[in-house]
Amino acid sequence: MSQVSTADIRITKGIRYASAGRFDAPTLLPYKQGDELGEFGPICPQIPGMLEQLLGQDVSKMDEDCLYLNVFSSATASSDKLPVLVWIHGGAYVNGAGSIQWYDGSQLASRGCVVVTINYRLGALGYLGDGNYGTLDQICSLQWIQKNIALFGGDPNNVTIFGESAGGSAVVSLLAAPEAQSLFHKAWSMSPSIRQLRDADSAKKWQKSFFDVAGVDSLDKVKEMSLDEILLAQSKVLSMPNDGYDMFSPTGGGNGLPTDIIAVAAANKKPVCVGTNKDESLLFLAFDPAHSNATVEQWEKVVARQFAGNETHAKNMYESARPGASPLQLIAAVATDHSFRRPAQQLCEERAAQGAPSWMYWFTWASPAFGGILGSAHALDIPFAFDNLHAPGADMFLGDAGNVTPLAKRFADEITQFAATGKTTWEPFDVFTRATLRLDSTVELLNDPEPELRQLHS
Repeated sequence: MSQVSTADIRITKGIRYASAGRFDAPTLLPYKQGDELGEFGPICPQIPGMLEQLLGQDVSKMDEDCLYLNVFSSATASSDKLPVLVWIHGGAYVNGAGSIQWYDGSQLASRGCVVVTINYRLGALGYLGDGNYGTLDQICSLQWIQKNIALFGGDPNNVTIFGESAGGSAVVSLLAAPEAQSLFHKAWSMSPSIRQLRDADSAKKWQKSFFDVAGVDSLDKVKEMSLDEILLAQSKVLSMPNDGYDMFSPTGGGNGLPTDIIAVAAANKKPVCVGTNKDESLLFLAFDPAHSNATVEQWEKVVARQFAGNETHAKNMYESARPGASPLQLIAAVATDHSFRRPAQQLCEERAAQGAPSWMYWFTWASPAFGGILGSAHALDIPFAFDNLHAPGADMFLGDAGNVTPLAKRFADEITQFAATGKTTWEPFDVFTRATLRLDSTVELLNDPEPELRQLHS
């Protein structure tokens, strides 16, 4: 793929791609060059989480009228028909925005792509009950891209969706969304929070919880609430005990999605790459007082709860696979495998069994920041995937990383090659070799890494 300097990249900020009333499906808006704001558009109303604060998200402009996107393209491209990468941000479906500086698409665009970053509705505004309004927004943004991306040198017939965390599971949900199938051609899913994808019963339960804390009995009454009242009720629901953090997330059988999201996504024959980080859950546990100083007794309780009847074997397997690990690191390893790694592997297993082209990677580079407590935590791979190691705030997350430029270059090169060709440089995943590219200071292809841990969660 051709490459240009990032100085030759044009960033078109604040394009309003759709409008939508509260709890209404989005309406696609027409576009003509010059309509854009010239700055990032307002983001969906939210209470920023720890990660968003770490990423330096600007929350000074929040509005329900938040359906904006941004385009990173060559300043000279007009009819080049370049591959298109569409970034769907993470944030547990309650936080985030396409305008976060870590998501600057200039480095990817300099590799010969057009990069689009989008906002979509979040939390109760996007995912109260089974409305799936945030998912409908994502689909609407892809419709906008089909109609307009050629104006920026992009090829509407070569569109790749990619995202991380909730954005990664949003990618999975779009693989299952009937209305989206003609709008994109490939998918790359980073650390997908697949367990957040829920069924109708879960959606009804959490909708009732929201109604209860808000003191209302219908969506019509929620329409009459102020934004502050909605965010307050939302925060109360988010503080309730939960297993999959699925209080506000895409619902199978709801608007725009089939009943069994995973089964339909697994059967989709579009090329798909899925990856996870080795220590995803350390981001959530390392700074949590309930876990940061975890004891051996706490570790043993976690094993007993997660692997009841097989706890001794499981404990031995994890301690053997993670020699010298602290109780915190061992607890995080189990949580990572349960919440991220095994669901991702199972998706690829199901896809491979049906002949759907799939690839897997495993990001294992460990950050030295905060005394090394983060390991290869959730979201650590984002500045590598975008080749944005010098993005604001990245140095705090990366620490004194040494020379990791080659790793960032390789990761970003793989993503842009996949966008261009629908293939990676390594072998596809199958249920026999389980080929998995390990991304670290040394990049290597592994066959079935850590099978003993995989089998514990089967």
